[in-house]
Amino acid sequence: MFQRLVTLFSPADWLALAVFMAGWIGYSWYADRAARSEFGLRGVTRKLRYDWAKQMVARENRIVDGALTGNLMQSVSFYANTTIYIIAGLIAVAGTLDRLMSITEDLPFARVQTREIIEAKLFLLIGIFIFAYFKFTWALRQYNFLSILIGSAPDRQAPADVTEPHVVRFATVNTLAGDEFNRGIRAYYFGFAALAWFVHPFVVMSTTVLILAVLYRRDFMSKTLHALAD
Repeated sequence: MFQRLVTLFSPADWLALAVFMAGWIGYSWYADRAARSEFGLRGVTRKLRYDWAKQMVARENRIVDGALTGNLMQSVSFYANTTIYIIAGLIAVAGTLDRLMSITEDLPFARVQTREIIEAKLFLLIGIFIFAYFKFTWALRQYNFLSILIGSAPDRQAPADVTEPHVVRFATVNTLAGDEFNRGIRAYYFGFAALAWFVHPFVVMSTTVLILAVLYRRDFMSKTLHALAD
């Protein structure tokens, strides 16, 4: 079985898959856990979420905090529902592989591919969006927990040793939910790179590099980042 899997793809295909996975995993680590992440959108928004938590416990009426959390949940829910439709569409495409093969053969620079290769690439794409769905749904649950933290927030007149732990809990759960949402969005970006694999392995590699450049610019060099940091 393993030998069959190895011989299924050409060396160029394996190289493309290695570049794709290394780009996705490597950038995810860099943007989420490396020291550099503290200077990007993740680090800046984490500090802003902490400021939000301090304002939340200081407010007598927390309706605005509930509304903001509801807006975040609505955005995540939209992506989760959309991802379900994408997965269903890709599964439906799996039942019409002959039509898909004829379409890919007509694309410029596309190579002749066997049914097994097309199936493998299609299931990779399905796997990417299943990953995104799990991220979105977990982010949605965490925003539900955030609503509970709003409801259980102590009175604004409570002493600091009561309010400060709640501030930390609120900011931490808010950040964790935002991180999961970002990972789901990132999966969408790399899903476009995987889609290019139907054309040619070198198109996958070039698309992966392009997506990495776009993500890096938005996370670490965008005008939005500078505005939030200022």
